[in-house]
Amino acid sequence: MEENKKKLKLFTRPSEYFYLIVGAFTSAVGAAVFYTPGHITGGGATGIGTIFYYLFHVDQGFVMMIVNIILFIIGVHFFGIRYGIKALIGSTMLSIFVSIIGALTDYNGILDYSDRLNVLLSAIFGGVCMGAGIGLVLKSGCNTGGTDIVAQVVCHFTPFAFGTVQFFFNGIIVVCGGIFMGFEGMLFSIIAMYISSQAVNFVLLGFGTNLAKALYVISEYHTVEISQRVIAELHRSGTILHGTGIYTAKNRNVLFVIVPNQQLQRLTRIINEEDPTAFVLVTPAYEVLGNGFESLKKVADKEN
Repeated sequence: MEENKKKLKLFTRPSEYFYLIVGAFTSAVGAAVFYTPGHITGGGATGIGTIFYYLFHVDQGFVMMIVNIILFIIGVHFFGIRYGIKALIGSTMLSIFVSIIGALTDYNGILDYSDRLNVLLSAIFGGVCMGAGIGLVLKSGCNTGGTDIVAQVVCHFTPFAFGTVQFFFNGIIVVCGGIFMGFEGMLFSIIAMYISSQAVNFVLLGFGTNLAKALYVISEYHTVEISQRVIAELHRSGTILHGTGIYTAKNRNVLFVIVPNQQLQRLTRIINEEDPTAFVLVTPAYEVLGNGFESLKKVADKEN
């Protein structure tokens, strides 16, 4: 019994609740305040909800809920109850927020659409809100359902890449939006989808993760001195790698060390003071787990 509870535990950190709620609300703002009033069709259940709202005057959030319940059943069948529950939680919260915001604004938004420039603004800001919100929901460990589930099922049985399948299904929804709501709206929808995808990537790869730098330091004679100062002044450790110069054929020591962004300048100064001729390669560290950084166990538990 205890083992089953552990398997079904959906959240491992309090911050994940914050990401889920704020992310769902932010995406809902993008859908109800910008997309729908501007006749912009996003991908997935959101886009289907927009089309049904304008064709049949059915509440967008309600349509999204129905679509995602169907997809929830599909997800559970192919990927298990844990995956299905996470998809249902994220998509349900998004649908509820869309319905609430839509009821408060009557899906009229906050811009004057007699000025066509405001449609472009809706595509831009709607894409930012939608993408940033989805990114936060994904950081919580949940997802917003939609065509992601369909794409994963198709990829499970075919050799097609996930991104290709997802683009295909979202493309069908956008084209349908163009047929029912106008070609101009379809073009704005493409802009919105591109901005949304960039916002998702920024939140997932840049917000709260890319906070450290990895350095490879090649010093002819001062690797030990630099290492000692890293320990004494930065309270960090590292690894000395052994290599051979391909031109000189001489053995060289390479210091590999990872530091938070705020310590990069101090480390650079230390290297310069010890060996101004050192060769240094600095690369972003997407995510650093272990001693001195985020707990490896917490991240591992989050993915289970």
